[in-house]
Amino acid sequence: MRIASAPVSLKYESGKRVLQNVSFTARQGEITALVGRSGSGKSTVARLAARFWDIQSGEILLGGHNIGTIDPETLLKYYSVVFQDVVLFNASIIDNIRIGRRDASDEEALSAARLACYDEFACRMPQGYHTVIGENGETLSGGERQRVSIARALLKDAPIVLLDEATASLDVENETRIQAGISELIRHKTMLVIAHRMRTVANANKIVALDSGTVAESGAPEKLLATKGIFAGMIERQDVKRRTVNKKFN
Repeated sequence: MRIASAPVSLKYESGKRVLQNVSFTARQGEITALVGRSGSGKSTVARLAARFWDIQSGEILLGGHNIGTIDPETLLKYYSVVFQDVVLFNASIIDNIRIGRRDASDEEALSAARLACYDEFACRMPQGYHTVIGENGETLSGGERQRVSIARALLKDAPIVLLDEATASLDVENETRIQAGISELIRHKTMLVIAHRMRTVANANKIVALDSGTVAESGAPEKLLATKGIFAGMIERQDVKRRTVNKKFN
């Protein structure tokens, strides 16, 4: 199942334009990465793809069907979503994970949690996975909250995966470990990923670089690196920053 957009535009009520003639295709079995500076429209595109908001012109197609004609509740069954802002409930860890699929058994929920590398935290909690985490997960760190969200997505196992800064709260070592779970999540699926860390999109099949709400460049990573455009510039800046930090502490 693939996502395609035929030039999509969006304005705020104030009249400020957010997106202008954005068009690209995210294919099944591939990772499509949205990159660009903060405010370029990446998260807006992801939310429109799942119809969290409605577009004002153009159309977004899911498997050839206009998502504007699909009931939103029905549409969301096709999506596993991991956004930077995680919504948690005043319930146990396992029940928060089970929101991904309410009829899942304990073993299925625990298997998803293990893929999201949550065991190391759960074993330190008073009642393990049955520990109640407080309103919106107030007893958890940002990284723990993110892992619950990833476990939910793994458990749901929907054909389309939207990841918006899914590993932003994790350090490099833990991000690398969780990539194994995410690799399991995306197998044979359509994946749309947003990340500022370029290593997060290193395995993408296609890069869509946004600039001020428009598609500035699009194509395979190696092709865009050769053009020395936005994507290549982001890679270079992060490499320079990494080398500077390594030099300072080594």
